[in-house]
Amino acid sequence: MADPRTRVRELAAEYIRKGDQLGWFEALYQEAESGDAAIPWADMEPNPRLVEFWKSHPLKTAGKPALVIGSGLGDDAEQLAAWGFKTTGFDISKTAIEKTKKRYPKTQVEYVVADLFHPPQAWIRSFDFVLEIYTVQAFTGELRAKAVEAIAQFVAPGGLLLVIARGRGEGETEGPGPPWPLTREEMDGFRRAGLTEELFEDYAEPEPPWVRRFRALYMRR
Repeated sequence: MADPRTRVRELAAEYIRKGDQLGWFEALYQEAESGDAAIPWADMEPNPRLVEFWKSHPLKTAGKPALVIGSGLGDDAEQLAAWGFKTTGFDISKTAIEKTKKRYPKTQVEYVVADLFHPPQAWIRSFDFVLEIYTVQAFTGELRAKAVEAIAQFVAPGGLLLVIARGRGEGETEGPGPPWPLTREEMDGFRRAGLTEELFEDYAEPEPPWVRRFRALYMRR
């Protein structure tokens, strides 16, 4: 089996050459299902940066609707449900959603195959909490800004959006990707999309390889 991140970059490059920045997700999950590849971001547990945030900033849930962008194999969506949210998770990969339902046969989460750029109309400004981890950094070029705008539109009035991503300085190159780390200016796209920045953290991981992270909380006021 090839190195997981190398295979992701090969598939992404292949589909970008075809003019399809979305197709490689399903291709990767299909390869993973057959045992020919691995999903490098699928740790089979909730993202530790989400859990860390929650310990410091617990929110009221009480059955409030929550949405997980690019829910993958479901660990983050299941965590939100465990905290009390009425959770929906969506992914463009049909294989990912099918795998998730097999992993969690008794789930309380509604898992849906959906396209970020063509979502159900009923989702617009309908969620009190939206979680975005690593999706925007999987896009490049104009599609990245469009992804930021698309994600912001899900936040209901008074609702919150938590974004976790790799970060880079304005003068730093993106490097080989995906992931293509985001700049502060790119993160500010959420403010330009109508949200208010409540918190912004720019930090390095405490252990090697000391990856730079952005973690930000936005609200629609």
